[in-house]
Amino acid sequence: MKGFKKVLAMLLAVSMVAAMVMGCSSSSGDAEEEKTEESTEAEAPAEEEESGSDEVLKGGGSNIIYVITPSVSNPAFKAEADTATAKAKELGYEVKAASHDDDPTKQTELFDSAIADKAAAIICDNAGADATVEAVKKARDAGIPTFLIDREINAEGVAISQIVANNYQGAKAIAEKFVEAMGEKGKYVELLGKESDTNAGVRSSAFHEVVDQYPDMEMVAQQTANWEKTEAYDKMEAMLQANPDIEGVMCGNDTMLEGVCAALQAAGKKLPVIGVDGSDEAAALIKSGDATGTALQQFAVIAETAVVQADKYLKEGSTGADEKQLIDCIAITSENVDKLSGFVFTE
Repeated sequence: MKGFKKVLAMLLAVSMVAAMVMGCSSSSGDAEEEKTEESTEAEAPAEEEESGSDEVLKGGGSNIIYVITPSVSNPAFKAEADTATAKAKELGYEVKAASHDDDPTKQTELFDSAIADKAAAIICDNAGADATVEAVKKARDAGIPTFLIDREINAEGVAISQIVANNYQGAKAIAEKFVEAMGEKGKYVELLGKESDTNAGVRSSAFHEVVDQYPDMEMVAQQTANWEKTEAYDKMEAMLQANPDIEGVMCGNDTMLEGVCAALQAAGKKLPVIGVDGSDEAAALIKSGDATGTALQQFAVIAETAVVQADKYLKEGSTGADEKQLIDCIAITSENVDKLSGFVFTE
């Protein structure tokens, strides 16, 4: 009898252990199943967001293309606006062209006008890498695609295209001509563009990647002239007074190059001076020997490419190209300046 009780006790103990193990496995399985379901539900919105970023924008419903640029008092931006307008009209669109004057608030108002006009697309040389993002997003939410030219924004997947000059390549190419004109030695100064414009930093960095390799070249001053001719004249005049032994000048764009050359002429000096843009004004200064060279940004090519891609996108749902696109610059000096006119280089 005692033996039977021992066996019975053992059987009961084994049954209890088995029940506990099964219970744990069952609850663990249920928890894993619930966790998997929660994970799937959590991932669903991300999938929807990703598919939404690939959505084809149909345009606002009208046949209007907005062309928004900085002030057309700058010949580079005038070339953009004129070329984009002409190409859009050739393709059958109505065009509304306006300038934001590098004012993000004014730019936002112009984007709002485009949305109100149910624009088919927007071509824009923007007023700030960060300040422009929300305006482009707002247009996108309204179904209107934006095609950025000349300047990038600090966001991807918002604009359809960002077509810009290869500022890094162009600035390096013309910096090499500057070093050559300086004889690889001497004191120089640099005028920078607007700090809010990514191009200003890219060009300056590329300049120095070349020039800083030469230990006998010394930068004695660096100031911002905000892309402006008059400001560049004033800054150059002040730098000459502080550093009368300056032997060369690097400018972030051709408008500042014009101001610098005017200040040098007033001081009776002729030094190596480089810029970036490829304007007719810079070309004239190169021909007269008052400037060394400029890096041609092919503004007309960039603007026309944007309009062609906008038309293709609206008709086919794709540009057939990556969002970010670089158009190479051409180093312009006295050797090839005769081939440049209206920001167009003819081989």
